[in-house]
Amino acid sequence: MIIRIESDSEIPIYLQISNQIIDGIARGNIQSGQSLPSVRNFAADLGINMHTVNKSYHYLEQKGIIQIVPKSGAIISSPQDFNENVHIKLKDEYKHLIAESIVTGMTTLQIKELVATVIEEFKKSNKEIN
Repeated sequence: MIIRIESDSEIPIYLQISNQIIDGIARGNIQSGQSLPSVRNFAADLGINMHTVNKSYHYLEQKGIIQIVPKSGAIISSPQDFNENVHIKLKDEYKHLIAESIVTGMTTLQIKELVATVIEEFKKSNKEIN
């Protein structure tokens, strides 16, 4: 798993890590049931503070993306582990992004095309791996 940290980015490092893990799962580079590196090892590999990795893992756990299991570490959740609450939270996040898109002048068709394009990119990435 390759994580690239952009230290001059406005996005906090813990979110950069979280977003790249989510992206890796969506692309099929990281599979459900797979373990993530320990907080200590991951922090050392990335050259960052352990608390930053810990914050990323807890953020992913709150979203239901991973499960933190004592003595086993962080494990990628499977799609069956997601429930209606996760879908409701995602809907709220989508609402904000769609509202922002509308405010910037995008039409409904442009928003739908953008979403379709992103989905196709993830599908293409999955096919290249399999």
